[in-house]
Amino acid sequence: MVLTNRVFRVAIYIAVDILAVGIAMGVPVLAILLGFPVGWLLPTVLRLRGVLAPDHLKAILRAAILTSLVTFGITALVWVPTLQRLADPTGDIASFGIPMILYTPLPSFIGWIVLMVVISPFLQVLATVFGCVARCALLPPRAEELPVA
Repeated sequence: MVLTNRVFRVAIYIAVDILAVGIAMGVPVLAILLGFPVGWLLPTVLRLRGVLAPDHLKAILRAAILTSLVTFGITALVWVPTLQRLADPTGDIASFGIPMILYTPLPSFIGWIVLMVVISPFLQVLATVFGCVARCALLPPRAEELPVA
């Protein structure tokens, strides 16, 4: 029963993350914002009680990294195939539709791909950890709810 509950939670998260990236047309801004509510729910899912010990912090970080790996996989599936434009001599990178964040087409294109595939999942880790820490600071887990060993 516990395994099926965990599999159900993971499946729900993957579906919501795909929806978040899809709604934003491949830009994972909603997936980054999804990190905060996921982090808010982490103390409940991880059953954290009492003072946060180093083992609790490792579990929080591990869960945040696992959630961002899902987003990394989705964004890699969406954006990495566009790197084929770099090998196409007739390809017009300037008209691809990405913002010219570095003022010229080629560096902007490469910077955009790095931003989407690498930096965005890292920002999701930060949002998830922040959501979890905010929850533990505002609503600290009660030590009296600890199961008796």
